[in-house]
Amino acid sequence: MGVRGLQGFVGSACPHICTVADFRELAGRHRSRHPGSTPTLVVDAMCCLRYWYTPESWVCGGQWREYFSALREFVRAFATAGIKLVFFFDGTVEQHKRDVWVKRRLKNNREIARVFHHVKSRREQPGRSMFFIPSGLAIFTRFALKSLGQETLCSLQEADYEVASYGLRHHCLGILGEDTDYLIYNTCPYFSISEFCLETLKTVMLCRDKLCESLDLHLTDLPLLSCLLGNDIVPEGVFESFRYRCLCAYTSVKGNADRKGSVILAVADHIAKVLRLHRGQKRLEDMLPLGPHRALFYKGMASYLLPGQNSPWFFQKPQGVAALDKQVAFVCPDPGSQQEVPASTEPESQQGVLVSTDSAPRQDTATCADLASKQGAPLSSDLESKQEVPTCTDPDSQREMPVSADAGSKQETPMSIDPAAEQDIAACAGPCPKPEVLACADLEPMQGIPACADPASVQNLPAGADPELEPEAPVKQADFMGMDPEVKQQALVADPDILEVCRRPPVPSVCLSGYRRARCWVCPGAGKQVARTRHVRAETYLVYNIMSGGEIECSNTLEDALDQALPSQAFVFRPVRQRVYSLLLGPGADGARTCPAVKEWFVYAGNPLKQPDLVRPLPISIPGGMPSLRSLWLDQGPQVEAQRLDALLACFDLSSAREELQAVEGPFQALCCLLMYLFVQVDTLCLEDLHAFIAQALCLPGKSTVQLEDLEPDYIDSRAVQLGSLLVRGLTTLVLVNGACGSPWLLSDLMPWNVFDGKLFHQKYLQAEKGYSVEALLEQNRSRLSRFQALKSAVCKACAQENRRISSRQPWRSHHTGRWGRQESSSHRTSSGHSRSSTGQSWREQGGPTEALLGRDRAYLVCTEALPPLGVIWT
Repeated sequence: MGVRGLQGFVGSACPHICTVADFRELAGRHRSRHPGSTPTLVVDAMCCLRYWYTPESWVCGGQWREYFSALREFVRAFATAGIKLVFFFDGTVEQHKRDVWVKRRLKNNREIARVFHHVKSRREQPGRSMFFIPSGLAIFTRFALKSLGQETLCSLQEADYEVASYGLRHHCLGILGEDTDYLIYNTCPYFSISEFCLETLKTVMLCRDKLCESLDLHLTDLPLLSCLLGNDIVPEGVFESFRYRCLCAYTSVKGNADRKGSVILAVADHIAKVLRLHRGQKRLEDMLPLGPHRALFYKGMASYLLPGQNSPWFFQKPQGVAALDKQVAFVCPDPGSQQEVPASTEPESQQGVLVSTDSAPRQDTATCADLASKQGAPLSSDLESKQEVPTCTDPDSQREMPVSADAGSKQETPMSIDPAAEQDIAACAGPCPKPEVLACADLEPMQGIPACADPASVQNLPAGADPELEPEAPVKQADFMGMDPEVKQQALVADPDILEVCRRPPVPSVCLSGYRRARCWVCPGAGKQVARTRHVRAETYLVYNIMSGGEIECSNTLEDALDQALPSQAFVFRPVRQRVYSLLLGPGADGARTCPAVKEWFVYAGNPLKQPDLVRPLPISIPGGMPSLRSLWLDQGPQVEAQRLDALLACFDLSSAREELQAVEGPFQALCCLLMYLFVQVDTLCLEDLHAFIAQALCLPGKSTVQLEDLEPDYIDSRAVQLGSLLVRGLTTLVLVNGACGSPWLLSDLMPWNVFDGKLFHQKYLQAEKGYSVEALLEQNRSRLSRFQALKSAVCKACAQENRRISSRQPWRSHHTGRWGRQESSSHRTSSGHSRSSTGQSWREQGGPTEALLGRDRAYLVCTEALPPLGVIWT
């Protein structure tokens, strides 16, 4: 994450870059200079998860009540100092980051294997050096912060870009996180979360001005340095030989080959003394060994340019069309122009960037010194006062957006586009023709660009939607050019009032509001945009990703790859996800029998993650028929509330258990639904497991945070570790389904700090395994006994309807034959067929060659009665 080697370089070779900062002093200075303005700190939440998770126990599934208390103290400390916090969470994985994401997931698999080896050999939790954040921590953190009254946003593209852009646009105190990319962005000051002290509200500020001074660079040189060193876009190996030549030349002059950070110093020296010397006389690609990585390099450079910013390092417009990651970067083919080039080389970044040949470096955005005077004042100077930037009115949001202040710039719009394209901008607000799949050569560069900005769309927002959020978060679009033919030709969403379908050809777009748009299946500028608004406001999980891109992912879970009894959560909850796909995507746009397949990047044992699993939606049977998303999400009334619950139960294939669920107390209905599904699906779960799950949920409300913290299980059982993670992943699945169905249940009933505690569950699990009575599990509390019996009875009845008998622990643990892995030769798979509940078979009883072929997806056999459409691989 971030620039290769820069963090270590700053800490060892340039410690003066790090300066102690006191947030209380910074906030006071801001209020004195800007009366009536609230000092705001934008927080990269994904960088802070490890800092926030302070409970000692982490392997049992998460100490959620303790974690919630830690978050509350964090928020309270800033509120006391009068500082507003705005939290950003990753809402998607962009295509150019997929390889990095996969490498980290595979590395995490190895770390998890070490954790389980330690647990099984020593029957204790590993030390903090092997710490692995509990499953679902990022998902539930966003809901925890919202419940604490904090402004919580979910990104629609690369989160660090949105964080940097938000901090610059809103004149924030700074960015709190742990990513060296924030040293490269020309935005507000960057503060380290790893050095943060909650008691004193002090941390370390990493000053990009001092970094530039140490390296003899300008702020506009930092993106070039980042790409030459290697980052998440430009792989480290691309410029390895170039860095070696720079190092040889540098050390021959300095005579100190052992100097720390010499590679960074050498590259910076080459930029300052060689590249900058010839800038304006030679093209950048003539001075650098770009070769086949030319488009990738420009894409990496452009990714650091925030709205309204330029780069002096683009000299001449690259020729023609550069294809990258199966997406198209359109550039002007005029070789004679030396003024500006739309560096649209970032297919996922959704921003058109103006670049110029202005040889004088421009520093017209926030720095860590006095941002108003640009004098490079020390830390005591005002960090908040920023240079005024020309603005233009955004017709979509009626808000002012920054534009380039470069006098030489030909454009007065926030996003610089080709001048010829300005005449052809058209809003996608009305009916459009059916989508067409066009080859790259069929598209005129930057012609007929749909400006996805409907001025009326703000008025059309549903109740509760915040129009201020619409222009602040760029839309994450799908990799349209890389989709399967079947997917390209079908609209994902049947109801345009929920997520307006864009039927224009898949061409690059430039939004009038100044935000980057890429090619996708939807036009975000029209319609009510309910899914998008709820996604941005962190009110749902995965719903918008499914509807807008047809691609989702799930990170690592604490699962033992060597366990032979329990299936991976990726397969246990896949049937639910498949029915959610059917609910969200509906029938094909042409009335076809099937919906588009969804790409799933889920981590499980044996999955090399070379390709996503292609998962086809399953038919969903809802009493009274399939309701529209408009009805589920926007309508009100008792009948609609009943429809929402029917849809949710249908996703879990538990429609027949509605009466049993309604007999359960409200706060425990969601948990009961999850337990019903788990025990129907996984026949290796036993009666003792059910007792432990129910007992810990009933005892949890009576425990204080201190009591939970003091709990100490006798030992750590690896199976209980997996069961804890399985339940928590089930709760995240409940959040997905609840959001897709219009929220029939309160989100608070789905939050783990209300229904689950890792150590408490572990204690109850060990007690149940030792044969403790129900009364002992309930801690001799008779008032809990009736609720226990009601929950147990509901789960057992639901299982009995599916011919699933929950028995006490049997010797199956010792003779189970083996855990199924992913054995098929192709990494593409499409799941379809029948659920276990419709066949009465357990996931272990569907043996035979077909089962071995499909791996551990025990609930779905390939449907051989119909051939798949073109573009989808069936196994």
